[in-house]
Amino acid sequence: MEPNAISEKRSFRPAEVAQRNGISERTVYSLIAAGALQAVKLGRATLITVEAETAWLESLPARNGKVA
Repeated sequence: MEPNAISEKRSFRPAEVAQRNGISERTVYSLIAAGALQAVKLGRATLITVEAETAWLESLPARNGKVA
């Protein structure tokens, strides 16, 4: 890898998003289908950007007055 290459991942596959958030991969695909979680297609791969994941998390309702 080049010294100036970006080392942080900017997008994740649905299985990675599921694991990162403690939900099933099926739930991730359901959220995408419902329009609650934005995803893009790159060839055959479905990708969710970090920004889309953050936006989805911030859209979730607070529990007991606490921020999610």
